[in-house]
Amino acid sequence: MPEIAEVARITHFLRLHLVGKTIKKATAPEDANVFGKVGTSGPAFEKAVTGKKVVGAGSQGKYFWILLDSPPHPVMHFGMTGWIHIRGEQTAYTRYYEKSKDDKAQWPPKFWKFQLETDSDPKVEVAFTDARRFGRVRLVDCPGEDIRKHSPLKENGPDPVVDKDVFTEDYLRQKMKNRHVPIKALLLDQAMISGIGNWVGDEIMYQAKLHPEQYSDDFSDQDVAKLYKAARYVCDTAVGVLGDSDQFPSDWLFNHRWGKGKKDHPTTLPTGEKIVFITVGGRTSCVVPSVQKKTGKATVPDTKEEIEALDDETESKYFDRKGNSTAKSETKPATKKPNGAKRKAIKEEEAENEAPVLSNGAKKARKVSQVKQEDDVPAAEKQKSRKTKDEAVVPQPIPELGRRRSGRLSGRAS
Repeated sequence: MPEIAEVARITHFLRLHLVGKTIKKATAPEDANVFGKVGTSGPAFEKAVTGKKVVGAGSQGKYFWILLDSPPHPVMHFGMTGWIHIRGEQTAYTRYYEKSKDDKAQWPPKFWKFQLETDSDPKVEVAFTDARRFGRVRLVDCPGEDIRKHSPLKENGPDPVVDKDVFTEDYLRQKMKNRHVPIKALLLDQAMISGIGNWVGDEIMYQAKLHPEQYSDDFSDQDVAKLYKAARYVCDTAVGVLGDSDQFPSDWLFNHRWGKGKKDHPTTLPTGEKIVFITVGGRTSCVVPSVQKKTGKATVPDTKEEIEALDDETESKYFDRKGNSTAKSETKPATKKPNGAKRKAIKEEEAENEAPVLSNGAKKARKVSQVKQEDDVPAAEKQKSRKTKDEAVVPQPIPELGRRRSGRLSGRAS
């Protein structure tokens, strides 16, 4: 699903093609999920943006927004399958684009939820698509500079790239010491850090040579420093190339994790290290045990390895939170309606997309506004209730922080 790098990519394209233009026409059919679950509607969206001039775009973690010359402003979240398309442009990174089975010349694209058209010459046409309808489009009524002070952004943690002054090594150390959860679960907690999803979290743990099952409060200061450096490195690098995986370093685990369960795909790195898949915090994690060692005094008990699962984008539908298969047979034809276990996994996936983890007091307060912000229920809260193949891919020393970032992302927080 789209994470910090993919959202940064879309924000870049919105700045490049929309800023300075006026929205002449907006079309947004009613959708009770995409609009309705965050307290708005398709017609309300149309009215809010039509005739407005786009003055900027910004992002925080998995959220992004379009700044208009007057409020309210659209604030969006991709969910699992959402994306922004611009007619005549390839906004998608290569892997996403190549996997798309749709007619790439079709306009509007399949599963569109809203379309925008500018009045300038040449005009720009933009569409938000979402096949599974877990994405969210809401309107935030405030001055543009105050968007991050309002829900849902104010409940989310700092963005590792945008908020370098907040996301410091000391910040990470304090959050880790104050929680007793598997470190992978903490990294995915949007209330702690914005934008880290499954593949980014796995890459951070691999580059830091730490194990995702180890409890967050059981790391030495030296290991915390390694984890922080890895988080900055992975996020800065991925965002710096706008999520283009073709430009990721060849030693990244990312380059070897996507064929899990596919015929003839190796279960080891080119150097021979075994790749395994385990369930941590209700999510499947890709791990290289020979590289990622458990160093703490107490770690989460070893969980079942998922060697024969499907690819990463569909695994949650076929494995429960303990890593056990929910399918009776690998060759069983897919049914039109998901069974109970699959529906439960999908709901958990939806919750993790947007949601910050709340304290016990905040959880009680959340019940009051649950109808209005149903999609913001935290995943961790639910958990509590239940390209060179021949080159060595062992993580290389992480470059020193502070290297130059891509000029394409200058002014990213506008």
